[in-house]
Amino acid sequence: MRENTNNSLTVMLKELCLTTIASNWEETCPQADLGGWGSAKCLSILCEHELTSRGNRRMARLISESDLPKGKTLSSFEFGVLPSLNKTQVLTLASGEGWIRQGTNILIFGPSGVGKTHLAAAIGMRLLECNMRVLFTRTTELIQKLQAAKQVLQLKSALAKLDKFDCLILDDFGYARKDQMETNVLFELICDRYERKSLIITCNQPFGEWDKIFQDNAMAVAAIDRVVQSAHILQINAESYRKNSLTGKNKPMKE
Repeated sequence: MRENTNNSLTVMLKELCLTTIASNWEETCPQADLGGWGSAKCLSILCEHELTSRGNRRMARLISESDLPKGKTLSSFEFGVLPSLNKTQVLTLASGEGWIRQGTNILIFGPSGVGKTHLAAAIGMRLLECNMRVLFTRTTELIQKLQAAKQVLQLKSALAKLDKFDCLILDDFGYARKDQMETNVLFELICDRYERKSLIITCNQPFGEWDKIFQDNAMAVAAIDRVVQSAHILQINAESYRKNSLTGKNKPMKE
């Protein structure tokens, strides 16, 4: 009879999606009996295990769907070699406080090899830790996917799927080609997220050269107007970290 009751309880817990409690209660309850715990304490401990397990599973899902490059964290980012970067400002932005809710953006400018990708990914990882949904992508790769969607009349649906992400990280924005189809879908993406959903953009080209990305000057100006609205701009003024590593000046910080 006891075995049937135990099996029945385990089944009910699983039906309630309390899978961690279902796995742990048979071990925890005898400990409670031996320790003289009250029922409230026993239940509290089981619930703590359930919440911890759910939190870990959620974080694993967020990391998996984000496509963030591995190992790019704020703790491994070498702020000391980039004096132009305000560490306090970066850490504040990484919490997502305010700007994510307002749908504003972060723009990270600087030459190749100074750690723009690392910084963007590190901020993205911290946002995940704050339970926000993030997607990291090379700008050219995302453009190709959106182009393919547009060709089969599914661009609206593709943009809607990106809406589930609180922050979209567009890496190497400046490498988008000045092609009419690419320009159009990139501009539509920017317009679709304007003042609703946030972007983090890394780019080695200043605004004055964005006419090399967009089809014409008017579109470049319109795109800049939308991404800059209330944006936080991080300018990394430094020599290429990779270039210096070849001359032995420092260790390489990979993009």
